[in-house]
Amino acid sequence: MAKIVEVKHLSHRYSVDWAVRDINFSIEDNGILGLLGSNGAGKSTTMNIICGVLNQTEGEVYINGIDLRKNPVEAKKHIGFLPQKPPLHPDLTVDEYLVHCAVLRRMDPSKIREAVDAAKGRCEITHFSNRLIKNLSGGYQQRVGIAQAIVHNPRFVVLDEPTNGLDPNQIVEIRKLVKELAKDHAVLISTHILSEVQAICDEIRMIDHGKVVFSGSMEEFNNYIVPNSFTVTFGNPPAAEELASLGGILNIEELAKGSFRVRFEGDSGITERVVAKSMECGWHLKEIALDHTSLDVIFAKLSGKLKNNVQ
Repeated sequence: MAKIVEVKHLSHRYSVDWAVRDINFSIEDNGILGLLGSNGAGKSTTMNIICGVLNQTEGEVYINGIDLRKNPVEAKKHIGFLPQKPPLHPDLTVDEYLVHCAVLRRMDPSKIREAVDAAKGRCEITHFSNRLIKNLSGGYQQRVGIAQAIVHNPRFVVLDEPTNGLDPNQIVEIRKLVKELAKDHAVLISTHILSEVQAICDEIRMIDHGKVVFSGSMEEFNNYIVPNSFTVTFGNPPAAEELASLGGILNIEELAKGSFRVRFEGDSGITERVVAKSMECGWHLKEIALDHTSLDVIFAKLSGKLKNNVQ
């Protein structure tokens, strides 16, 4: 796939303090990258530099192969940006606002009407074309915000906390819309909400104290910390003491009749021994599965907030 965004050795300093330091990553066409981090981690600085809002102290950013710092006007033609607080004009209608945004982006006047209609259709707001923006619900205002970000059909779309402040139904709809956009745009989402990246992102770059502390897929993020417990269900369950006799087990919790959660200490072969012992003793094993470490634990681990091993 083609690289739409390339960030090389990006650093930025406010006064004497470095907000971000030596950040490197790229974003390929058609997919969703989550820029994850707690408040103050450096997400906003990174995102503002990538969108051309802020000039970096060091490093390079290329948008569709164009150096953003050397040729910002051309580079920004390929960027669509939805800030955390959408830059809406509440006293304009949806149509008036989107035409205004298209003009600001220096679009060919002969193509504006078609582009506005396409953006409205994509965001499913065509039926609100003549409605004042201030009379729309929060979810539909967010859709208008996304429509302004894609009205010029950019290759790269940046969404800052796109579901912030929405109710559960609106969140589901916006996530669905973002996934649709990712079919023909490269999408970057900046968020501190773990469930957000889990629900819609393909790749993650996590920033903490201005540095990238994780770079990989959602699956790799979920499995970053090796599981240290498993759940097991038997048709003819043994006593907890019999399970414990297998060795390497820290404790056993009975969840229901025949079901247990077993915590173990760094022994990858424990599940195989349980299976073998069950066959030997007629425990009638029904199910056994390693537990995934919670996203919150992984986030805290990567942020340096957990100093000890997870137990």
